[in-house]
This record gives sequence, C-alpha cells and structure tokens, in this order.
Amino acid sequence: MVSAHIRPDLDAIPAYIAGRSHPDLVKLASNETTFPPLPSVAKAIAEAAELVNRYPDNAALELRSAIAEFHGVAVENVAAGCGSVALCQELVQITCLAPTDEVVFAWRSFEAYPIVTQVAGATAVRVPLDHDFAHDLDALAAAITPNTRVVFVCNPNNPTGTAHGTAELIRFVDSVPANVLVVLDEAYYEYMRLDDQPNGVEIGRTRPNVLVLRTFSKAYGLAGLRVGYAVGDPDVVTALMKVHIPFSVNRVAQAAAIASLDARHELLERTNAVVAERNRMRDALVAAGYRVADSQANFLWLPLGDRSGEYGQASAEAGVLVRPYGDDGVRITAGDPHENDLFLSFATDPATVARFLG
Repeated sequence: MVSAHIRPDLDAIPAYIAGRSHPDLVKLASNETTFPPLPSVAKAIAEAAELVNRYPDNAALELRSAIAEFHGVAVENVAAGCGSVALCQELVQITCLAPTDEVVFAWRSFEAYPIVTQVAGATAVRVPLDHDFAHDLDALAAAITPNTRVVFVCNPNNPTGTAHGTAELIRFVDSVPANVLVVLDEAYYEYMRLDDQPNGVEIGRTRPNVLVLRTFSKAYGLAGLRVGYAVGDPDVVTALMKVHIPFSVNRVAQAAAIASLDARHELLERTNAVVAERNRMRDALVAAGYRVADSQANFLWLPLGDRSGEYGQASAEAGVLVRPYGDDGVRITAGDPHENDLFLSFATDPATVARFLG
C-alpha cells in the first residue's frame, strides 16, 4: 500500500510533552493556577457558549482593542493567538524561510522553541544558561550571526524561573542588530517581584525589533481556553495575522479574556498568594539542603541532573506529580498550600534528602 509522503525530518522533532495528570495524585507538573475563574468571567464564558454555532471574529478586534487600551498602544500593535505558543510558531514562520535561517534561544528554556524552529525548517541555536540557571545575555548576543532572524528571551525563564531586570534587558536588546527580531516571552510576567521590574511593552515602545508575548493562561487562569497575545511593531503584527490559523482564537476564549482584563485587579491580586507559596516552598527546600534557582515565576527549579527522572518517579509514588526535564532538573509548580505541603513532606523527608542529595 502506498502511504502519503511525510517530511522525513519530522522523525527528529520531539513532541511537546505536557505535564502528567492522574485523578488520584496532586498535580504540580503544569504551570496552571489552582484558582477557578471569577464569577464575572464564568458568566462571560457561559454567555459566549450560547453563540458557538457562529464563527468568532477572526481578527479578534474587540479583544485586541481591550489589550491595546490596557497597554496604552494602538490596536495595530497587538496580535492575538491560540496561546502564546502559537504566536511563537508564527513568529518563526514570518522570519525564517531557509534552513540556514537561525533562531537563537537559551537552553534549557521553553521546550516549544526548538520544536517550532524545526517545524519551520530553520536552524535552532541553543545557548547554555549561566551558572545561576538564568539567560547568559552576553553569550546570547555573541551567538547572533548574519543568519539570525529571531532571538527568544523567556523572562522569567521556563523551566528555571530566573529573570533579568530592566537595565540588563535593555543593554542586551540594544546590542542586537536592528534587523533581528527580539521576542521577550513574558508568560510569567505577573509573578515577578523584582526591584528593577522589567516591562517588555515599555522596552519595545521605541524599539521596532522588540516584540513582547503575554498570555491569559497563567495569572489570568484561562489555560484551558488558550489565549495569548503579542505587542510589537505594526509591520510584525500584520505579518503575524497573515499566517495565523483562521478562527484559532475561539469565541469563548475571546469573551473570557476580555472579561479577565476587566477583572484584572482582582485576578492579579491572587498572584500574591502564589508568590507567597513559591517563596515558602523555596525557603523549606533550601533549608533541607537543596539548590533552588531564584524563581520569579509560579514554579521552582531543582537542578538535580541525571537524578531528575528518578526524583520525579519518587515524588509521584509519594502522591505528587512534578515535571522532570531530561537530565537537567525538576520543575515544581506552586499549587494550593495543602498540595505544596504534601510535596514538601516528601522533598524534605530525611530519607529523600539522603537519597537525592547525599
């Protein structure tokens, strides 16, 4: 039987791996919020659901207008996508055409970057993190060549949680050639608590080659509806809208995102509780002897090297799913206090400490 011709290079592309779920286990393996939607957001979702027999606005104009007003930019500066990961793929599509075109990013960072790069047929350039598990911005700048088309800077970084401040980011961005697109991926922006708090939208106002990604999946609690957005130069936004999958930001997602922006003060107040839990967990882990990256996100990173997979399995056996990343480390999302306590009871148990840190 003759089968369809499939690109042979797809065999080398790893599938995106989502955090595991199990009905009998606590899930701290995915960067979700445990808070349910606010009543006002749930109401908007229910009302929009009654109209799902109709196509959504393909241009997401009402949503983009609300985002533009929130950030004080023109609607022409805003694109919406089916989660910020869809926008990542579209950004590579609009910048890369040949196999020699390069996409530069830190590693380990968001695991979608190498996938979307290879799907587009471009070349991924991985730059190792520094000794504090943060982006090595000098090395990232040095990796840029005449073939570089886009640089992803995940700030805070997923999965390590580390973040750079405004001065460091501006110094980096201003060192990048003007014809290279710098993407500041700020999916975890709302969890940052830095003295030199960066805001990619402000950094990009006077820099046409800077684009910012944000999402409604994390602090806004809409992970199941998939809404992300980009803020950048109108020429880049226009190109994004040319390659996006039609109607990919569905009607319910658009309505929920607009309602979430309206309720943003109440929603973002919730991040304080998450940050407090994150810090409490980090303090307990450090006291037990772990090396823990300085996280500015809603998760923690344990650089356990080749013990990562074994640690993840042991944690699951203790009732908590966490997220191992190959031979690099383990990411633990900050959940509800009782969920975090269950993980800490495993992680700080003398037997666990002796097994993995001894």
